[in-house]
Amino acid sequence: MRIVISEFMDEAAVAALAAHHATEYDRDLVDRREELKAKLIDTDALIVRNRTQVNVELLAAATRLRVVGRLGVGLDNIDVAACAARGIAVIPATGANALAVAEYVIGVAMFLLRGTYLATADVAAGKWPRGPLSSGREIAGKTLGIVGFGGIGRLTGRLGRALGMRVIGVDAELGPNHAVWREEGVLPSTLDALLAQADVLTLHVPLVPATRNLIDASRIAAMKPGAILVNTARGGVVDEAAVAAALSSGRLGGAALDVFEKEPLPAGSPLAGCPNLILTPHIAGVTAESNERVSSMIAEKVIEALATRA
Repeated sequence: MRIVISEFMDEAAVAALAAHHATEYDRDLVDRREELKAKLIDTDALIVRNRTQVNVELLAAATRLRVVGRLGVGLDNIDVAACAARGIAVIPATGANALAVAEYVIGVAMFLLRGTYLATADVAAGKWPRGPLSSGREIAGKTLGIVGFGGIGRLTGRLGRALGMRVIGVDAELGPNHAVWREEGVLPSTLDALLAQADVLTLHVPLVPATRNLIDASRIAAMKPGAILVNTARGGVVDEAAVAAALSSGRLGGAALDVFEKEPLPAGSPLAGCPNLILTPHIAGVTAESNERVSSMIAEKVIEALATRA
């Protein structure tokens, strides 16, 4: 059987795949769409990250395709229904990058609450801005509001609690009496109540019609003044223009956005030049360690899936 990998994958996992099947690895193949389509004509498994659009057009060229492995958890770039109609298994790396995302959330929250870590240039130039930088906030005792309490949300909550945070959460799939809230030591909430209480708001929901622009201007206005917003979920979950306006006005104390409505973020975005803002290129779940875990998991599952579909 034949496997094509169109985006970056840990080399050890690629070698594991190659030991079982003919494997072609080209981390830049995602950017050569017609070439990718041509290669899929005689391919049994395709492994992607978040940039390869596995849509009806691509599937039409992949007449032999049996498995799609996703080096991550979000499936926005994969037409799952079209794959199911063809009997193609879609395999995400559930849980393998959760720690990387949770650490990112807590790390940027601490950075933005304290507000002191961008003074290097001033201090090196002989300035001494102790006064302006003496009102930073500690994370201990703050309230962490988690919207979406799946695996990543739960792990983020554990890290927050370990640092002395009070953790509250909301999840459309979990009722207030669900055992997981007690097990995790997290208080169930409504979205409105959570927004009013959270010093740090972190989002862990998929992008579906109900969550598009979930955090818009009206919900930002309902947040605690000076709160920190962190989005590692999907870009369409927040209204970027509303976030920019709230940062510029000081309504938000800071924001960290790892995902965007359009990726890469277009030049001229309203987010450009906003104060107290961290922008990263969809890498919250990508570390050296998580890449090894994600890649190893998908290699194992793809080999297993191909064996059962032989």
